[in-house]
Amino acid sequence: MHASLAGLSVGDAFGDQFFLHANRHLTAMDVPPPPWEWSDDTEMACSVVACLHRHGRIDQDALAAAFAARMDTGRRYGAGALELLERIRDGHPWRIASAESFGGSGSFGNGAAMRVAPLGAYFTGDPAHAADQAALQAEITHAHIEGIAGAVAVAVTASLAATGTPETLIEAALDHTPGTYVRRGLQRARNLKKATVEQAARVLGNGSRITAQDTVPFALWAATRYHNDYPAGVRACVTAGGDMDTTAAIAGGIIATRTGIVGIPPEWLDSREPLPRWLE
Repeated sequence: MHASLAGLSVGDAFGDQFFLHANRHLTAMDVPPPPWEWSDDTEMACSVVACLHRHGRIDQDALAAAFAARMDTGRRYGAGALELLERIRDGHPWRIASAESFGGSGSFGNGAAMRVAPLGAYFTGDPAHAADQAALQAEITHAHIEGIAGAVAVAVTASLAATGTPETLIEAALDHTPGTYVRRGLQRARNLKKATVEQAARVLGNGSRITAQDTVPFALWAATRYHNDYPAGVRACVTAGGDMDTTAAIAGGIIATRTGIVGIPPEWLDSREPLPRWLE
């Protein structure tokens, strides 16, 4: 789980630099100057990890309170997430606040997927349990089936990343992901084994719409295509453009579950700012 969190946070911070330093014309093969700040992806993932440390499972009420209490608006939360977490912080029951978001349809954004890879790693070898727990953590902020499906797909992939092959990982995600647009994207992803990064992004999306269905299929394609090569997987997400910090966080969290922390370049770990002190 901690290897996955390291992979997620470094991927998040690496991808985020290409927004912050856009005027420097960096390419995916460049290593941005440190320090690399992480975003809301990492902050929320740390709360998931802390919840698992304390409870051994997802306690929805405790995690909802933690998401709201630890929200740092400087971490570039989306407008919908800010509004929801502020309501929870103000005392609104999270179940009601989540269900009422986005006009009552619930969010189908990529936020539940971006933070969940360490949970999948925690339940290594048990994809069914990973899927159930991923759905529980997703429901707090993403009541829409697409948002939940994206989280389930990522968690299942991470739960099997240590031993699975690219083909079996995608198939396992399909076995546990509900029949949604996310699932359709995964079906397309398994047919893109020889595609270039640009071709895969064109077919699957690159997260530019900030939705689960536009983000998760590509991120899982990158994680399985480069499942033994952390830098290549993260750089693929930057090459694709779009929501680069989130796709890199998802792919990085999954790949590091397989490679361990040793798969992450030491200079990248040193460049990422420290994780929050409360996580210790």
